[in-house]
Amino acid sequence: MQSLRVNGTDMAYLEAGHGPPLVCVHGSLGDFRTWFPVIGPLSKKHRVIALSLRHFFPEHWDGVGDTYSIAQHVADVIGFIEKLEAGPVDLMGHSRGGHISFRAAQRRPDLLRKLILVEPGGELDISLDPAAKPGPSQLKARFAVSAERITAGDIDGGLKFFFDTVEGDDAWARLPEAPRQQLRDNAFTLVGQVRDRRPPYSRLDAESIRPPTLFIGGADTKGLLPQVLHALAAHVPDSRKAMIPDTSHWMFEQAPQQFCEIVLEFLRA
Repeated sequence: MQSLRVNGTDMAYLEAGHGPPLVCVHGSLGDFRTWFPVIGPLSKKHRVIALSLRHFFPEHWDGVGDTYSIAQHVADVIGFIEKLEAGPVDLMGHSRGGHISFRAAQRRPDLLRKLILVEPGGELDISLDPAAKPGPSQLKARFAVSAERITAGDIDGGLKFFFDTVEGDDAWARLPEAPRQQLRDNAFTLVGQVRDRRPPYSRLDAESIRPPTLFIGGADTKGLLPQVLHALAAHVPDSRKAMIPDTSHWMFEQAPQQFCEIVLEFLRA
């Protein structure tokens, strides 16, 4: 594990392989370990750099303070890429990390060669979803329930509610102990996420993305996440889309070989 000092905080990261740099940004309750299933295959062709965002493992945050936000994380990812001094990088983000990567591409397209958005999190505004209503989405409201349980000391109860919301009933019960522990290590970041006032995506946002972009989704993912993916993919100018059969939101764990083939083909083109 290495670290870079960025915007007053130490950002931990793992690095493997040689070649064009591929920076990987995890999602909610994740950290650099999120990418373990795919680092090996991807690092055969690329210098893979998997980072941990501010307040995530190995940091142990107590949920107090106002430094957990999309805006802060976007600034940190931009600062991290600048500190690498590796030239334009390929940037891949999953879930919340996909939202962060999208905003980084908006702000600093000069830092990126290609962009990969793996079921990016967030909400749509009325320009992308005519049925959109102001305020938090139903998904975020359920995350608030998880955060309340975590704050009250029921860590596993809150995480179970979160994971079952994203992956379906009894998903937590089927989850092996190692990924459960990773979620526990980052439990209080969900408290910060519920307070985060992230802006919804707009059609103008999508049309502003300049790097060639790949959207990857799990064909069996339910709820808002597929809706966001398809709406953005329809309006990002130079984009393509890949849906992996028989997988859901953590498709790179469920079908790592197919995921890597899709990513490497896109980066090779």
